[in-house]
Amino acid sequence: MSGIAATEVVSPLHSYEAIKDEARLIQDSLLPGGTLHAAAFEVAYRYQPLVEVGGDFADFFQLPNGLVGLYVGDVVGKGVTAALYAALVMGTIRGINKTGEDPATVLALLNKRLRVRPVPGRYSSTLYALFDPVSGELTFSNAGVPLPLLVSESGCRYLGEGGFPSGMFAEAAYQNHKVKLLPGDTVLFATDGLYEMRNHQDEDLSWGKLGEIWNACLGKSADEALDFLFAEVRAFSGEGRDHDDITAVVLRVPGEIWPSRMENARTCGCSSAVWEIMKYATSG
Repeated sequence: MSGIAATEVVSPLHSYEAIKDEARLIQDSLLPGGTLHAAAFEVAYRYQPLVEVGGDFADFFQLPNGLVGLYVGDVVGKGVTAALYAALVMGTIRGINKTGEDPATVLALLNKRLRVRPVPGRYSSTLYALFDPVSGELTFSNAGVPLPLLVSESGCRYLGEGGFPSGMFAEAAYQNHKVKLLPGDTVLFATDGLYEMRNHQDEDLSWGKLGEIWNACLGKSADEALDFLFAEVRAFSGEGRDHDDITAVVLRVPGEIWPSRMENARTCGCSSAVWEIMKYATSG
């Protein structure tokens, strides 16, 4: 071999693994660093990709005006290609959210910018929300994400309406939805991978079952609620039954829950029959 430079042969499999490693590092850098705490709010999240990287994304932050911003989304597809498009969506949102626009305007601008140079076959369900810690008002707009789930003294209920996913249609319009949160109220924002978990009888978790689980989270901190939720979902589905990426963000208003409020919240009122209605609502 003298006089001949040795060339390292890299197998396609090794190259793909290296690409996945880089994609995972980039995706990790875009996710929140931990729970966001203040006297008037808690925001926490859990992210569970189906493979090493995925198309789900989430972030939350406090804006200079004191409002708390958060978003969660799900790009069509899985793996590295979905993760790349998710990074594009997150980067675009980050370029918009500091302008102080309301959530519906943020989603409209996101949709417009994604349609400037559309990627064939790619789009993203996206929810953007603003919480005012002073007034307790939550304002959000939804582009195809499953409806947020609020647990409060009166039980739990789904909030708002869905809309067309970001980047799908150039003329898509979005609406703002508002709700006043009281001390102890907790809102779950989650991608469809959570709702579509299945057990060994091939039954979906469904919106109704998830509502029952979330109802039991009243009085728990944001992190405790997420830990309880994921443990219950895993107990329902068993190991190895994931079909999609799973991402959940929780916004909670800290405060004491009186025993009477806990009693009133025993019944969620979200029957399993709601599932088909909710699927229709979030499909746009």
